[in-house]
Amino acid sequence: MKLVLASISLTLLLVASASAHFQMVYTPESALKQGGTIPLRMVFNHPFEDEHTMDMGKQHDSDVLSPVESFYVVNRGQKTDLLGSLKQISFKGNTNAAAAFAADYAARRMGDHLFVFQPAPYFEANEDAYIQQITKMMVNVAGMPTDWNSVLGLKAEIVPLTPPYAVWAGSTFSGIVMSEGEPVPFAEVEIEYLNHDVDVVANAMGSVKYGAPQDSFVTLSLIADANGTFTFGLPKAGWWGFAALEVGPDDEYKGKELSQDAVIWVQAKEMK
Repeated sequence: MKLVLASISLTLLLVASASAHFQMVYTPESALKQGGTIPLRMVFNHPFEDEHTMDMGKQHDSDVLSPVESFYVVNRGQKTDLLGSLKQISFKGNTNAAAAFAADYAARRMGDHLFVFQPAPYFEANEDAYIQQITKMMVNVAGMPTDWNSVLGLKAEIVPLTPPYAVWAGSTFSGIVMSEGEPVPFAEVEIEYLNHDVDVVANAMGSVKYGAPQDSFVTLSLIADANGTFTFGLPKAGWWGFAALEVGPDDEYKGKELSQDAVIWVQAKEMK
């Protein structure tokens, strides 16, 4: 395997993967001409197929949901805590409804508004293990870049090399997988397309947009190079989620295995 990886440095390795869990931090538009109120929906689901929406913060042998660990925004280097703005909601997917979170954020200043959402670990009963996805999503106001490539030193983090709000469909997105400020060599990154419209008023997922020709197209996967760097072509306009798996230092929670992942969301636009 090491020989294979060495031979594909800076090259993608696409492999088949089952439908994956993704922590969403959703808003309709990531590039705004002017400031305003940004609706945010934090949902744990499967973006492409939406076959099941998970109760966020679900714990082993408990009906009590754990609170979100942290939620904040960075704009022009200034960090603002948003934890108090969260409201628990029921979000309706196409097969079930589950506990999720909503917030409204007033973007008053120009530049990048870099949201960081760290949920409590979720217990996946089918795997008898926990999943925690530390998630980044960015909204730019008025076209002035400020914070989009900031290294925050998170336990699990994807640092973009491409502004994630300024990507044409058909072009590429690049990033570096990092843990506590250091690159993670040969990290596995899963990719899914948000294959549904999201209704932020009704807190519901719309019907499927596109069908996959075969199961391996639902969740795509690549391996970062020795420097933790990867590049992926975005063939379609819309939101794309990237999840670097098991890159954080914490591998156990409440006596069970923990996958501490880094997630980032990228919105591609059609050239018209």
